[in-house]
Amino acid sequence: MPDIIQLLPDAVANQIAAGEVVQRPASAVKELIENAIDAGADKIQLILKDAGKALIQVIDNGCGMSLTDARMCFERHATSKIRKAEDLFAIRTMGFRGEAMASIAAIAQVELKTRRHEDELGTCILIEGSEVVSQEACSAPYGTSISVKNLFYNTPARRNFLKSNPVEMRHIIDEFQRVALANPHIFLTLHHDGQEVYHLPSASLKQRIVHLFGNNYNQRLVPVEEDTTIIKLHGFVGKPEFARKTRGEQFFFVNNRFIKDAYLNHAVLTAFQELLPEETYPLYVLFIDIDPAKIDINVHPTKTEIKYQDEKSIYAIIRSAVKRSLGKYNITPTLDFDQENSIGHLITPKPFEEIVQPSIAVNPNYNPFANEKRTQEREIPFLRNTNDHRQAIPRNWDTLYEISKKDEVVQHLMHEEPTIPVNQQEVTKGSEKQFFQVHNRYILSQIKSGFMLINQQAAHERILYERFLQQLQNHSGISQQSLFPQSVTLNSSDFELLKELLADIRALGFDIREFGRNTVVVEGIPADITNANEHELLEQLLEGFKNNLAVLKLDKRDNLARSLARNAAMKSGSRLSVEEMNQLVDQLFACQMPNVALNGKPVISTVTLAELAERFEK
Repeated sequence: MPDIIQLLPDAVANQIAAGEVVQRPASAVKELIENAIDAGADKIQLILKDAGKALIQVIDNGCGMSLTDARMCFERHATSKIRKAEDLFAIRTMGFRGEAMASIAAIAQVELKTRRHEDELGTCILIEGSEVVSQEACSAPYGTSISVKNLFYNTPARRNFLKSNPVEMRHIIDEFQRVALANPHIFLTLHHDGQEVYHLPSASLKQRIVHLFGNNYNQRLVPVEEDTTIIKLHGFVGKPEFARKTRGEQFFFVNNRFIKDAYLNHAVLTAFQELLPEETYPLYVLFIDIDPAKIDINVHPTKTEIKYQDEKSIYAIIRSAVKRSLGKYNITPTLDFDQENSIGHLITPKPFEEIVQPSIAVNPNYNPFANEKRTQEREIPFLRNTNDHRQAIPRNWDTLYEISKKDEVVQHLMHEEPTIPVNQQEVTKGSEKQFFQVHNRYILSQIKSGFMLINQQAAHERILYERFLQQLQNHSGISQQSLFPQSVTLNSSDFELLKELLADIRALGFDIREFGRNTVVVEGIPADITNANEHELLEQLLEGFKNNLAVLKLDKRDNLARSLARNAAMKSGSRLSVEEMNQLVDQLFACQMPNVALNGKPVISTVTLAELAERFEK
């Protein structure tokens, strides 16, 4: 029997490795930009076409490569970052495995142009599917330019799994933001289909956050600083009132490498305990500087997971540092009035020699009872001489009684609701049933078997959800035009998401058009929504959509209808008139699923007479 185990060809092995390293265009963008950072570049340009499917080009002004290095970088496990196994525990660079370039070259058409500072000519290499097409000298600026064209062109099954351009672009923006936050000293630009998405000059960390997420983030940041023998911690956390319903703006960096760690994330959330609204998450951008020998980053191909030697100490340091910063900047109240600086700026310091003791003038001859008689006579003239009956009775005394002869003025209420006696409230017709509101949260109604309680917020959410879902299917949403159109500026990731959902959002009744980079103009909102702020409504709609997408994996239209219904529904505590309660109940029972709320919990709870009798008998 012949041998059946064979060594795979390099091209096949590279394609298998690419399945772990390069999962989508964003993965290739991450690897190429990190290589540019490791090359010492302080200016990096990222150029994309079709969300990276047609072209990914990274241009840097780093150290460049020689002819031999340019050819060697496409070999598997070829790297300049480490030399021996011990180097894995002293890594300060982004890459170290030597798999990225070989994996990208195995599934795309790659063009590399590079030149070192000391060389007169550079090197140009063309590779398609791990096969070198050409290699020649060329004229090139110092640094490196890598163009990745037609990603997954030779693996059509992988290409078919790619999402739409807006979805892939959002993943690329996420990777770009992580690199930009970790390296605020590097000038970065991002162009997509000929349009500039980001232009980030070299700046401080706070300025970089503002450039990435918007000018309104300037007032949301609280600095965090801690220096211990175990770690050095610095960065920013967001104020509690600006917390969001998604975890999108949470960044941990260990030695300038972005990581995902639920344990450290719990440390930050614990520091915000009792400060955040329910089911919201704070913004944080935190950097941990630690000895590389105390961590292991060779855990996952994406290098986003790290093992620590002393996790509990790091947890405690992060928690206490964030909590102290929130107290120091008066986000949390303090009882130490010596350190309370919230009123310190209201007191203007004055030199000691200019302080003058206040003086009080006192009249020792003042008699407060001297003018009492004259004042009394002046204010009540008919009491001057009580012996004179002609003077004691004032003139026109009979006019005092004219006010009693005037008709009483009755003030009518604008929306007066009829009051129905208790003995007349029990009727048989469903449309004439009387409803009572309990603590402005529940609607109570009597039924034959007892009574039922309706959660008014959950009921309104169910009504709006089914209505919006029908409007999305029929494209029948009615728009209410705004008197003054509002311009709304979003971050790049949310703007790409909005462009993806724009057709369905318009079907709901929104009148929106694009207006420049990352900005839209809202000229109308759905007619079912009243007294809404366009900016808040749009942001909450996108936040709810992202939250549902991460938790429930819903269909796009179902997700959109669910998100808008939750944001547009009346909130718990809203007072309703009898007519409004009647209308709400009628619309609820006209729904397809009136008994189930959007979160899967019941909308209606019934209590029978037998249950009441049993409870009172006890």
